[in-house]
Amino acid sequence: MAPKYGVLALVEAKLGKEQEVWDFLNGARAAVLKESGTRTWYAFRVNDYTFGIFDTFDTEEDRQAHLTGAIPAALAQHGPTLLSKDPDIRQIELIAVK
Repeated sequence: MAPKYGVLALVEAKLGKEQEVWDFLNGARAAVLKESGTRTWYAFRVNDYTFGIFDTFDTEEDRQAHLTGAIPAALAQHGPTLLSKDPDIRQIELIAVK
């Protein structure tokens, strides 16, 4: 069964905080490994200051569990010191998966 639900989040690091955002996202992997409902999880860099997270889920319940889990809580706590603006978090529906 292919995942049907996703989350795409883009964040912009404050000037001089790029490495800290990189480290935060790299460290977040440990928390995601504990989430049985998160099918895939990617942290990535778009350019010098823009980073992102993309994850997939089989059910809406799994997605909501992730959105109320450890990573969003940590992002809410550390975001004001690391990010230049609020994260752009979008809940998406997957159309096709390979």
